[in-house]
Amino acid sequence: MAEKESGSSQSKAASADEFTGWRSIIWPIYNSELKKFLPMAFMMMGILFNYSIMRGLKDSLVVTSMGADTIPTLKLFFVLASAVLFMIAYSKLSNVFSKNTVFYTVVSFFIIYFALFAAVLYPCHDALTPHWTDNMEAGLLKSLVVPIQGWVYSSFYVMAELWGSAMVSLMFWRFANDVTSLKQSKRFYSMFGFIANGALIISGGILKKIEDIKTVTILAVIVGLLIMGIYYWLNEYVLTDPRFFNPDEIKKPKKKVKLSLGDSLQYIFSSRYLGFIVLLVVCYGVSINLVEVTWKDQVRLLCPTKEAFKAFMGDLQIWTGWVTIFFMAVGANILRRCSWYTSAMITPLMIFITGLIFFGGIIFKNSLEAAGTAGQVITYGGLTILEIIAYVGLCQNVLGKGVKYSLFDATKEMSYIPLDDELKSKGKAAVDVVGGRAGKSGGAAINYLLLNVLFVGSSLSSLAPIVAGIFTVIMLVWFYAVKGLSVEFQKLTAEKS
Repeated sequence: MAEKESGSSQSKAASADEFTGWRSIIWPIYNSELKKFLPMAFMMMGILFNYSIMRGLKDSLVVTSMGADTIPTLKLFFVLASAVLFMIAYSKLSNVFSKNTVFYTVVSFFIIYFALFAAVLYPCHDALTPHWTDNMEAGLLKSLVVPIQGWVYSSFYVMAELWGSAMVSLMFWRFANDVTSLKQSKRFYSMFGFIANGALIISGGILKKIEDIKTVTILAVIVGLLIMGIYYWLNEYVLTDPRFFNPDEIKKPKKKVKLSLGDSLQYIFSSRYLGFIVLLVVCYGVSINLVEVTWKDQVRLLCPTKEAFKAFMGDLQIWTGWVTIFFMAVGANILRRCSWYTSAMITPLMIFITGLIFFGGIIFKNSLEAAGTAGQVITYGGLTILEIIAYVGLCQNVLGKGVKYSLFDATKEMSYIPLDDELKSKGKAAVDVVGGRAGKSGGAAINYLLLNVLFVGSSLSSLAPIVAGIFTVIMLVWFYAVKGLSVEFQKLTAEKS
């Protein structure tokens, strides 16, 4: 009892102290907290490493073999369906098993698939791929058959997408929210990303240097096993110590309420608070997807082979890592010194401004090329117009993901902390897994309808003006959601204090 009181008093004393000078900017973590903070940061680092590796591989496999216009079909019909199935399975597992068992089950599921892909599916890809679309005309039917025909790469794409939403957004952040107080989260959460995003730099170098896709996938399997090892060590040797985890600081309901999936969804979407979080996630997914699909189509024209495309994606990861680490350092101070509203508004503003610049390059591409004919733009710096547009899109992705990882994720996760356990777990599953995938699938649906229904036979580049208009509307909705959630967050936080 004395030890628990001592640990609690230390925690309260630490919370009362404020860092000053450079320490408050660079490293606002107490030495006594390192045993808890560092393993959690390295666990997040491993999760982001695998996500970055899989993201680079899935795009190089799908875009170069089936085309960028296959991505909307995959996200709309396959990724969304898989996310819904995952949510159902996760909800059932959460009602039956402990949190630790659910974590080990989910991670093992991914590890088994990626090991199977490396050992069997990828080496036997040619033998496992039929040729149904060789003489098929473009249209709705072909758009659906192409990803089914290329099911080996399509399945990898789906699993890579699920890893991002399930492991990053759901499994890690639910665990962090369960063991981190609100005061501690203001210092921990941005610093998690500050360390963890070093994984982007490492994964980018691996994508550029290691050509064998099988070897890279095996490496992801090994990292998955390390993630489970860190999680086990935290639960067995760290969180059992009252100095690192005091349940009294993290309010939970006295009685755990268990609801069916239908009742849970009804409960979730009847909440105005969660409704705004859903809008944030959906708007992010739609907006970033609208830009990325068009950009990857430009990259495919510039880098037509799997090796060249994968190397370009490696550059994306490296620059994203460095820029994100910079924003993490800045973001940590923004979170502590600015309001939640100011911190949350930076991400949509960054994506909106850089997205409009990218779409402007596509829309005025012909004009720029005409000027280049006269010896102007096309030879500027030795770059072609295609290269300029591809690198502008690269900058848009890097800056957008930098603020997303440093501020969007942190502010979104902070908004969950005042909620009760039911909304934290099942509500978070619905928002992050289904909401996130619905956001990306929403962007995919827009591209799919434009390409295969409204303007059949059109290229992604020719549709840029229409997509840019839709992108602008989505961003305005995002701004509204940030303002609405800010008001609700302040009310709920005031009630809990």
